[in-house]
Amino acid sequence: MWKMTSTLLPTFRVTWPLKTPGIELSGFAVGLAAVGLAAVYFFYGRRKPKGCLDPERFQDFKLVQKTRISHNVGRFRFALPTPTSVFGLPVGQHIICRGKDDQGAEVIRPYTPITLDSDVGFYELVVKMYPKGQMSHHFRKMREGDTLAVKGPRGRLIYKPGQAKAFGMLAGGTGITPMFQLTRAILENPKDKTNVHLIYANISYDDILLKDELDGFARKFPNRFKVFYVLSQPPEAWNGGIGHISKEMIEKHCPAPAPDIQILRCGPPGMNKAMAGHLVALGYTPQMQFEF
Repeated sequence: MWKMTSTLLPTFRVTWPLKTPGIELSGFAVGLAAVGLAAVYFFYGRRKPKGCLDPERFQDFKLVQKTRISHNVGRFRFALPTPTSVFGLPVGQHIICRGKDDQGAEVIRPYTPITLDSDVGFYELVVKMYPKGQMSHHFRKMREGDTLAVKGPRGRLIYKPGQAKAFGMLAGGTGITPMFQLTRAILENPKDKTNVHLIYANISYDDILLKDELDGFARKFPNRFKVFYVLSQPPEAWNGGIGHISKEMIEKHCPAPAPDIQILRCGPPGMNKAMAGHLVALGYTPQMQFEF
């Protein structure tokens, strides 16, 4: 079990004038000591808490809430060691989860939490459970009180506020989770002025993950966040995109190529390959692109 440690500062009572046999302290010396103690308190009191993750060793976290979002999607909340613990996952990074398939064999898969370190005491995963998915079987069988083995962080992207003037995001299916994590970090930071343009593709309306949260971002930050949904099997009354993400959709809904623009993509391999072709055709250089 993880143990959180804290630095406790001693409490002093100073009586003035201070008299110690053989030692006489001036007011200036006592003042310097007080400043030093204040600096130590500021450093230890303000430093970022240590996260719970270990990049090399799997740690078990208890499932405390499992919520069904749709017939094959669940939201899983896992408790951290204490109510004030932080997960310690940098924005743009993911974790490695370990489970067992329906034959009892070990399975390891990457997942991106939708929570940030501002969410203390827990982290959450949104997971789509495919009928024949190996790790899907593990999540489908999980019950509250079970534990999930996790290690991290992993990933090539560590986001720093202001690293781009705007992001274009191309997401398909469960590829929305790293985009959601980054979008939330940007929009919830009042000092971050980055704009986000998201194109999110799915098969059907019911397959759209985190739609309420995404629509909430669009309402709350209308000048900074735009989302355009694309469905290959849309309902009759549908005013979004139809089919797959096209070059024309990217040109219309994403920021134009520029040195301070980045286009992120995350989805099935076929989609990522097609999007890379569209982006090159539209003039986005390799430096302007990133694939999760």
